Amino acid sequence: MVLKKKKEVQVDAFLLDHQKLEKLQRFSKAEEQNLASLLLHCAQLSNGIQQIQCIKQIMPLMKKMDPNSACDPMVKTCLDILGETYFSLSIKNPLKKVLASLLNGLPEQFMTLAVQSFVCCLREELKTTDIYLYRKVLDNLASCMEDFSLGRASIKNLFEEVLQFLVKSLLDIQEENRQNHGNCIVQTQLMHDLLVAIKVSMMLVQKLQENIQGSLWKHHESFVWQSMCSLLKSSTDFLMDATLLQTVQTTSGLAVILFTKAMYEPVEGLPSLVSDLLLGSVKHTDVPAWFVSNCGTLCMEELPDSVLLFLCHGALAMLEWKNGSMGENGEKLLLDIASVLLSLSSELKESSMAASLSRILAIWTNSALAALISGSPNLKIKLNGNSDLIGKLLEYIYTHWEHPLDAVRHQTKLIFKNLLQIHRTTITGSNEKSDPFFARLVKRLLSLEWHVKGKYGCLGCLVECVGTENILQLDRTIPVQILDVMSDQSLAPYASDLLETMFTNHKAHFTLSFQESTWIDQWHDIWVSPLLVILCEGNHDQTTYIIDYYLPKLLKCNPDSLGYMIRILQASADANLGSCSARGALGALMACLRTARAHGHLELSNIMSNGLISTECIKQGLVHQHNQVCIDALGLLCETHRSTEIVSMEEMQLIQFFMMYNLNSQSPSVRQQICSLLRKLFCRIQESSQVLYKLEQNKTKEELLENSTKRHPLGILQQYKEFMSSVCDRLFEALFPGSSHPTRFSSLTILGSVAEIFSVPEGQVRIFHLDQEIDSTRVQTLIQCFASTFEEVKALAFKLLMKLRDVAFKLQDSENLGLLFQAAVDLSTSTKPYDCVTASYLLNFLVHHKGLQHICLEQWVEHNAEMDENTSVSTVEVNTLAVIKLLLANVEEEIFRARKSLLQAAASFPMYGRVHCITGALQQLPFNNLALVAEWKEMVARLILMSYRLSAVVSPVVQSSSPEGLIPMDSDSESAGRLQMILHEIQPQDTNDYFMQAKILKEHCKVQSEKLADCRPMESISTEIRGEERQTCDVTAQMVLVCCWRSMKEVSLLLGTLCKLLPSQATSEPSDGLITVEQVKNIGDYFKHHLLQSRHRGAFELAYAGFVQLTEMLSRCDSESLRKMPEQWLSYVLEEIKSCDPSSTLCATRRSAGIPFYIQALLASEPKKSKTDLLKMTMKELIPLAAPLNESSVIPQVHALNILRALFRDTRLGENIMPYVADGIQAAVLGFMSPVWAVRNSSTLLFSALITRIFGVKRGKDENSKKNRMTGREFFSWFPSLYPFLLKQLEAVTNTLNSEAEELKIHPSLFLLLLILGRLYPSPMDGTYSALSMAPFVPFIIRCGHSPVYRLREMSGRALVPFIMVNEVPHTVLSLLEGLPESTSPCLRQNTIHGTLLQAKSLFGDQSCLS
Repeated sequence: MVLKKKKEVQVDAFLLDHQKLEKLQRFSKAEEQNLASLLLHCAQLSNGIQQIQCIKQIMPLMKKMDPNSACDPMVKTCLDILGETYFSLSIKNPLKKVLASLLNGLPEQFMTLAVQSFVCCLREELKTTDIYLYRKVLDNLASCMEDFSLGRASIKNLFEEVLQFLVKSLLDIQEENRQNHGNCIVQTQLMHDLLVAIKVSMMLVQKLQENIQGSLWKHHESFVWQSMCSLLKSSTDFLMDATLLQTVQTTSGLAVILFTKAMYEPVEGLPSLVSDLLLGSVKHTDVPAWFVSNCGTLCMEELPDSVLLFLCHGALAMLEWKNGSMGENGEKLLLDIASVLLSLSSELKESSMAASLSRILAIWTNSALAALISGSPNLKIKLNGNSDLIGKLLEYIYTHWEHPLDAVRHQTKLIFKNLLQIHRTTITGSNEKSDPFFARLVKRLLSLEWHVKGKYGCLGCLVECVGTENILQLDRTIPVQILDVMSDQSLAPYASDLLETMFTNHKAHFTLSFQESTWIDQWHDIWVSPLLVILCEGNHDQTTYIIDYYLPKLLKCNPDSLGYMIRILQASADANLGSCSARGALGALMACLRTARAHGHLELSNIMSNGLISTECIKQGLVHQHNQVCIDALGLLCETHRSTEIVSMEEMQLIQFFMMYNLNSQSPSVRQQICSLLRKLFCRIQESSQVLYKLEQNKTKEELLENSTKRHPLGILQQYKEFMSSVCDRLFEALFPGSSHPTRFSSLTILGSVAEIFSVPEGQVRIFHLDQEIDSTRVQTLIQCFASTFEEVKALAFKLLMKLRDVAFKLQDSENLGLLFQAAVDLSTSTKPYDCVTASYLLNFLVHHKGLQHICLEQWVEHNAEMDENTSVSTVEVNTLAVIKLLLANVEEEIFRARKSLLQAAASFPMYGRVHCITGALQQLPFNNLALVAEWKEMVARLILMSYRLSAVVSPVVQSSSPEGLIPMDSDSESAGRLQMILHEIQPQDTNDYFMQAKILKEHCKVQSEKLADCRPMESISTEIRGEERQTCDVTAQMVLVCCWRSMKEVSLLLGTLCKLLPSQATSEPSDGLITVEQVKNIGDYFKHHLLQSRHRGAFELAYAGFVQLTEMLSRCDSESLRKMPEQWLSYVLEEIKSCDPSSTLCATRRSAGIPFYIQALLASEPKKSKTDLLKMTMKELIPLAAPLNESSVIPQVHALNILRALFRDTRLGENIMPYVADGIQAAVLGFMSPVWAVRNSSTLLFSALITRIFGVKRGKDENSKKNRMTGREFFSWFPSLYPFLLKQLEAVTNTLNSEAEELKIHPSLFLLLLILGRLYPSPMDGTYSALSMAPFVPFIIRCGHSPVYRLREMSGRALVPFIMVNEVPHTVLSLLEGLPESTSPCLRQNTIHGTLLQAKSLFGDQSCLS
C-alpha cells in the first residue's frame, strides 16, 4: 500500500493594465457575450485555473462569429491583447500552453490578423536590450517554435530580426559572463541563459530550414549568411571554452555540427570533414575558407579530449544515419567515431566526463543499428560480434559495468544490449540461439563469480536473445545459485531482476511450446520450490531480501503460484513452526500471504472464510520468537493494495493482541517496522472512514433496510473509534515511570502517528480526536519522558506535546508551570551533559504558553509592557526572547566567575548547558517573520560577544598539547597568578618549532620539569576545591576537560546556527538582516582560529559542524566579499602548511587535529554542479607536498598526507575525488620509505583510506573474499598511471630481496604493493584489446615468493593470480614446478620451495581459472 500525496497544480493568473481593460469595456456588451466581454471577465478573475476554463470558451465563440467580422476593430483589439498576454506569461505557466493550443485552432479568416498582432508583439520583444531580460525573450521564441503554427508564422515574418537578436544575445551573454568572473551565482544564471540561446538558435535552423536555404546561400555577403557564420563562430568558441558549464559545451558541440551541415556544400563531403576534425588530419586547402575563418581552432592536430567527445556527440545526434544517405564516407565516419570514443575512455576519468562518454557510446550503438539496416556488407563484417571493434566495446563494458557512477553502469548495460542487437542484425537469417558468439558470451558470463554486479544485467540481455531454456541446459542449478547470492543486499536487486527476466522468458517459452498447462509443475519445480526451501530454512538477511525483491515479481508473473505455495507450506506449518534463527514453514507462509495481500493478489477475508488460514495461525505468527515472522504477520494485517479497504473486527482484535506483547522489542529495526506498519493501518482507518461517511450520506432509507444484515457504515465507524481509543489507552499505559527505552520509543512514535494522521484538514470528517483522550496525568506522563537519558525519546515526546499543546497547557495550572520552568533553569547548569538537553526541550515546550511571561519570567527578567500592547508579535517570539535574555544573563555571570576559577566552574556551573538551551530556542524561531527586529539584532550581537568570551576562558585547555590529563590549578588566595602561569605552561608543544628543533639542553629540561612538579599534580589525583558555600568537592581532569570541550562545542553550534538561520545583510546599510557582514567575517575568523589550533577531538569535530553551516551559507550569499571568503581562507591555510614556518601554531600531531576538518568544510561548501575549482586547487597544492622530492619538508608532508586521507574518506566529494586516487596511492607508497615515523604513520592511514575508496567498504571477515576486489584490467584502466609506478616500485623492491644469503631485508613498501596486487583477480573476460600487458609483473611477483618472511610468500601467491591469463595457467604452473631444485641439490632453500608451491597452489585454487 503506497500513500501518495495529491499534488496541487499552481497556475499564476495574468493581469491586464488599466488601458487594456478600458478598451475591452468599450467593446463589451452587457446584453450578450462577445469576445471582448469574455476576455474582460477572464482578466478580472484572480485564479489561474478559472482563467484557463474561461479562455477555453474563446474558440467556440470565434468559430460562431461571422466571417466578415475579421474587419471588426473589436476582434483586432482582442487579438492584440491575446498576443501581448501570450508573450507576458512565463514559459512554465500552463496558461501559455492553453493559449497556444487554442490559437492553433483559430478560424482561417482571423489568421492573417492574428499573425499581424503576434508579429507586432514579437518585434517589441526583440527590442529588449537588458541582458538579464534576454531569457524571457528566448523562452518566448522557443515556445513560438514548439507546435505553435501562429508563433512559427510570426518568426518567419521576422526571420532576419530573430537571427540578429540571437547573434547579439550570444555575444552579449558571453561578454557579461567574462565580466562577472568569480561571481558564481550570476555566472550560473548567465550560463543557463547561454544554454537556452544556443538551443533556440538550433531550433531556428532545424524548424525553419526553408528560410535559410535556397537563394540566400548564393551570396556570402548576404545578411543571413553572415549571421550564420557568426552563430557558427560563437558555438565554436563556446565548445573550446573549458570554463563554461559542461552542458553548454555539449550543446555547442551539437550546434557546430548542425550549423556546418546547414552551410556545407556539397553535403556528401560533410562526413569526411567531420572525420578529419576528429582524427586531427584537416588540410586547410581541402576546407572552405568560411569554415577555416569561423572554426579555425577546430582544425588543430590535437584537440582537447572534451572537445573531441562533444564533437562525436554532435556528429551522432545531428547527422542522418538511417537509409545509408551518407554512403561509404558515413560508414567510415561511424567507425572513426567509435575508435575516438574508445581511445577517450582511457583518458577521461573525471566523473561527469565518464558519464558523458558512456552516454555517447550508447548513442553510437543506436546510430550503428540504424546504419546497419541499409549498410554495406563491409559494415556488417566490421560490426559483427567477432570483429575487433565489438571486442574493444565488450572490453569497455567489462571495465565499466561496476563503475561507481550509477549512470555509467546503466549506460554500460544499454551498450551491451545494443551490441547484441547489432550482432543479431549482422547474422540475419541464421539461428540466433545456436550462434557461437552468443554461446561464447553466455559461457564467459556464467564462469564469472556471482559477486560481479555487471554480470546480472548482461545475462538478462542474453536471456532475451538465446532464451532461458538454453541457459538452464548448461547448468540447471542457476536459479538456486542466484537465490543464494541474495543474502547480500547490494546484489539482491540485480539478482532479482535477472531471475524475473529468466522466469518470465521461461514461462513464455513453455506457453508457446505446450498447448495445455501441463508445464506449470515443471516451472514451479525450477522457480518456486527452491524459494520455499530458503524461506523456511534460510538465514535472516537472505529470506528478507528474497521476500522484498523476488517474491513480488514471481507473484506478478504468475499469481496462481500463490495457491501452490500455500498448499505446500500449510502441509508442514504445524510440524515446522520455526525458531529464533529460522522462519520455518509458518514464517514462510506469513511472508507469502503478506506479499500477496500487499500486491493485490488475495483478500484476507476470503482466505480466512475459506479456511485456508485460521485466526490461531495468525496469532502464532504475531508472537513468534523470530522477529521477522512477527513483522510479516503484522504486515499481513496492516498492508493492503487499496488504502481505503475497510479494517475488519478480526483484524482490530489481532492488532490489539499484537500490541500486548511486542511494544518492547529490543531490535531498533523491528521497532521501526512495527511503527511504520501501524501507521499504514491508521491511514487505512482514516481513508476508509471518509469513504464510509460518504456512503452513509448517499444512502436512502430503503437501501439501509436492504443492507441491514450487512455491516452498517455507522457501526463500523463506531468500532473504529473504540479501537483507536483502546490503542491509545494501551500506549499511555506503557509509558509508566521506569518503562524501558524500547517501550517508550514504540509508544511515543505510534502516538505521534495517531496525532498526525487524525488531525485532518478542513472539509473532512474527523473520526478520532486524540486530544479528547488526554488528561492532566497523561500530559504529566509525556513531560516526564523529557527526563529520559535517550534523546530520541525526548524528541518524540516534545513533537507529540507540540501537536497537543493547546489541551496540554489547559490541563496545567500556573504553579505546576512555574515548577517546570524552575526545573528547566536548574537543569541547564547541571554537571550531567544530558540534563541540559532535557532543559532545552522543556524550555522549547514552555515558550508556547501565552502566560509564561506573567507566571515564570517576571521574577527573573524585566518585563516590557510595550510588548503586551503589540498584539502582532507572536507568543513564541516574545517568550523566546525573554528566555534567551534570562539564560544569557546567567551565562555571562558564570563566565565572569569562571575566569576566576575554571575548576569551580567545571564542578558547580558548567556553562555549556545554558548555551545549548539558547541554541535550541533559536532553532524553532521563524526568522523570516520576526516582529521585534531591533531587539533581536541587539540579542544576536550579545550572543556573539558571549560566545567569544566563553571560548576565551575554555580554549587554553582544548588547545593544550595534552588536554586529556590537564588540571589548571587555582585557589582562592592566588588564583590569578597561578592560572596565568598554567595557561603559559600548557601552550601547545607540538608545533612546527617543536618538531624541527629537538630540545636537548639539560638545564632547560630540568627547569621545565620543576615547573611541572609545582604546577601540575599527577593525573590520577583529583583536586579539592571549596565553592561559595565552602563545601568541598572533587574536580578531576576529566570534569575540567568535559566542561571545556562541551563549551567549545556549544559555542560552535550556536555561532553556526546564527549564521545559518539569520539572513545576512548584503550591504553595510541598516536592513532587516539580524547579522552584519562584519559579524559573519569575525565568526569565520573565530572558526578558523579554533579549528586550526584545538587539540581535543571533541572540540574541533563540533567546531567543524558549526563551520560547515557557515560555509554553506557563504556559498549562497549575495555579497561577493562573503562569497569569496572560503577561497581566501583555503589559500591562507595551504600557504601556511607549505611555508613550514617554525612560529606556526598548526598542530603537527593528532593526525593534524582540526586542519583536515577545516579544509573539508571549505571544499564541501562548493556547489554540487560547479567545476569544483577549490578542490582542484587544493589537490594541486597537496599532491606535491605529500610526495616531496627532498626530506626537508617533513611537517608539510605530514599535514598533506593527513588532509588527503580526510578528503578521500569524505563521501560528499563523491566521484570528484576519484581522478586523484592514483596520485594518492603514489604518495602513500613513497611515504613508507621516509625515515621519519610521523610520515610513515600518516602514509599508513592514507593508504588504508585509499584501499577503501578504491575497493569499497569491507563488510565481511573473509580476507580472500572477492566482494572488495576488481579485475587487474579494470584496476589499471581506471588508474593507468599506477601501472608504470607499481611496476617500477616492484622492480626496486625485488632487487633488495636476497634469498640466497637468507638475509632478512624487507623493503618498506613491499607489503603495500602486494596488498594492492592481491586485491585484484583474473577475469575470464580479459581480452587482448587492452594496451596494458600484465606479463611484466609476473617475474617480480614470483621473485617475492622467495622471501624469508612467511606472510610475504603467502601474499605473493595471491598477487600472482590476476596477472596470469586463464589459458596460460597450466604453462605457468609447469614452469614454477620445473624451477624447483633437485632433492640432491647442495643448496636447498626451504623458503624458496615453499613460496613456489604456494604460488602454484594459488593459481590452481582460483575457481575462475579452473573453470
